[in-house]
Amino acid sequence: MKYGARNQLRGKISRIKKGDIMCQVTLDIPADSVMNSVMTVESLEDLGIKEGDNVKIVVKAINVLLVRE
Repeated sequence: MKYGARNQLRGKISRIKKGDIMCQVTLDIPADSVMNSVMTVESLEDLGIKEGDNVKIVVKAINVLLVRE
């Protein structure tokens, strides 16, 4: 599969929180960080992913905000 997004990470699914229509997937990513993805439950089931699975994370965003702490 080809796609235009260049920001890619690898991560492990640590938690899936399901609602009736939407779900939140929490991923552990490199640098001891956490990332979340929100998708429909139908998409989650189509992907067949579950907690503990390793996945590729592709990020395509209009805005990427940098914060100086």
